[in-house]
Amino acid sequence: MSPWTNWGGNQSCTPESVATPVGTDEVGALLVDAGRRGVAVKPVGAGHSFTGAALTDGVQVSLDAMTGLVAVDRETGRVRVRAGTRLHDLNRLLEAQGLAMANLGDIDQQSVAGALATGTHGTGATLPGLSGLVEALEIVTPDGQVHRCDREQEPDLFHAARVGLGALGIVTEVTLACVPAFRIEAVEAPDSLEGVLREVDRHVGEHDHFEAFWFPHTDRVLTKHNRRLAPGDSSGRALSRWRYLLDDQLLSNGVFEASCRLAARVPATTPAINAVAARALSARTYTDTSYAVFASPRTVRFTESEYAVPRAALPAVLGELDRWIERSRTRVTFPVEIRFAAADDAWLSTGYQRDNAYVAIHQYHRVDITPYVAAFEDIVAAHEGRPHWGKLHRLGPDQLRALYPRYDDFRAVRDRVDPDRVMRNAYLQQVLGD
Repeated sequence: MSPWTNWGGNQSCTPESVATPVGTDEVGALLVDAGRRGVAVKPVGAGHSFTGAALTDGVQVSLDAMTGLVAVDRETGRVRVRAGTRLHDLNRLLEAQGLAMANLGDIDQQSVAGALATGTHGTGATLPGLSGLVEALEIVTPDGQVHRCDREQEPDLFHAARVGLGALGIVTEVTLACVPAFRIEAVEAPDSLEGVLREVDRHVGEHDHFEAFWFPHTDRVLTKHNRRLAPGDSSGRALSRWRYLLDDQLLSNGVFEASCRLAARVPATTPAINAVAARALSARTYTDTSYAVFASPRTVRFTESEYAVPRAALPAVLGELDRWIERSRTRVTFPVEIRFAAADDAWLSTGYQRDNAYVAIHQYHRVDITPYVAAFEDIVAAHEGRPHWGKLHRLGPDQLRALYPRYDDFRAVRDRVDPDRVMRNAYLQQVLGD
């Protein structure tokens, strides 16, 4: 088989074989066969995890043939969708039905199952991550059985599988709680890190969605305030074509790629590059379909680590990170992303019973992110930081058990549905142990 590599280019494997089943019967059969042969099985989505969550030398399972809507209930907003559906495709399918996801992350390339498995989230003080929008799941466990679970039917499997890490079986269908399609007015403006942190409660509390991008080696921040318009409200104007091409394609991707390459070759240029970049992205206001505002094109490849911390800890975390970057003389070209999300009840969700601020650090894919991640983890460890499961971290069972109250309950479900560890790989060994 040919090697498989993730989007960021930092994880790769050579599976024994790649399966592309078209239904739950085929999924069950391949799981049972692999278990008989003692071969591991791992589902793979779009490869947007920076961890080794999808790596295997056994059977790699692609759900690319299991896509599309199964059923739509416009009255309740409940939508059944096959788990291999890419989020950007789901957005358009929902729009055709007059519906939308209540919230999304800033990348829409992932599959539904992959986004759930790793705890994908967006930003919004009253909105949970994607797992909080799940009403029911269909999952095929390693014994070949198909389980349809929700809060009443097999609730333990439901609460575990909403952020399942690919450890419990293969999710084949998801029921999502959607909302009537809506538009968003987006206001983007420069600010200072000090100014944002001084008024962070106002920024978060007064806007439906708020996020900020801090440029290391500067005090400059790009803020994004998003206001949801009522369903049917067609006011406002989308970005002009030239502004989109200038800001989102040329500056945010084309020029940024060239800047990252220069900084990778000559690290000393990084502070100056960041100072220019922070001022190049000027204020703008536009209105568009919700998913067009939530997600942005990302063509510059990077690696990433992200941690959730209690909101009150955000100023301390960013202050310590700023001091470490300058003290260590580490050069960072990518902005630090700051987002917010509401609590939920999925057992391994970073938002389990806690409102969070999210801090994400990035490095250009040609630059070693390891020392940056190590320092970042030392900082967030003092603030009960919970790692994003699809982004780089080094935590193991002892640390994770202290951070997740239902960690051992999750492991108990895993012991029940996969006692032979058919779904095993090195990443699960790291985070769950044997």
